[in-house]
Amino acid sequence: MSIVKFSAVTILKAGLFGAIFLVGISGASGQVKPDAPRQGESPAPLSTSPIAPTPGKNPEGVGAAIDPNKYLIGPEDVLFVRTWREVDFTQAVAVRPDGKITMPLIGDLQAAGLTPLQLTVDLKDKLGKYINNPDVTVSVTEVRSKKYFIDGEVGRPGAYPLVSPTNVLEALSIASGFREFAKQNDIRILRGSKSFKFNYKDVIKGKHLEQNIYLENGDHVIVR
Repeated sequence: MSIVKFSAVTILKAGLFGAIFLVGISGASGQVKPDAPRQGESPAPLSTSPIAPTPGKNPEGVGAAIDPNKYLIGPEDVLFVRTWREVDFTQAVAVRPDGKITMPLIGDLQAAGLTPLQLTVDLKDKLGKYINNPDVTVSVTEVRSKKYFIDGEVGRPGAYPLVSPTNVLEALSIASGFREFAKQNDIRILRGSKSFKFNYKDVIKGKHLEQNIYLENGDHVIVR
């Protein structure tokens, strides 16, 4: 009888020691394994990080960044025509290669070469034949007609919309700067058959600032 009692006590002590040992290991690691989700419950969501926007794309649109008094609409630009309380005359339209857009009742209308404000006035005048004092607003939601390109040893090479006047220094900043082995003193801007030199190291020191030209539609900035 005494042997059985001794064995039970021994087993009890061994079990208690094992529990203390396991708790010690768990506390030393500092990690707790999450409980598995119960039946019918969804697992905890994984953490996510923001996705960087694609070069040349603006997920929120570029309408607010464009000066409606200065920007000249071009072929392939995407516009949004809003007519207050007139659903049939509120829509997104793309400028065709011939520079025109099509609107209900009005038909074809020249858009390329006009500013958003000029096109607004034109639309308001023509819609006035069908609607009493229409309230019209035209905005550019996507620039496709004007772009420049940055190639070579920069952080984000690719095509960028030329929404507003942009010089070489600004364009390089937009492209996330240089890679490790970029030749910063020998950058070239190709414009058709012309080529312009840009020495980044000189310009940031205030030298030869005439090299910091404003880019034009179709320009290629080459960083070797």
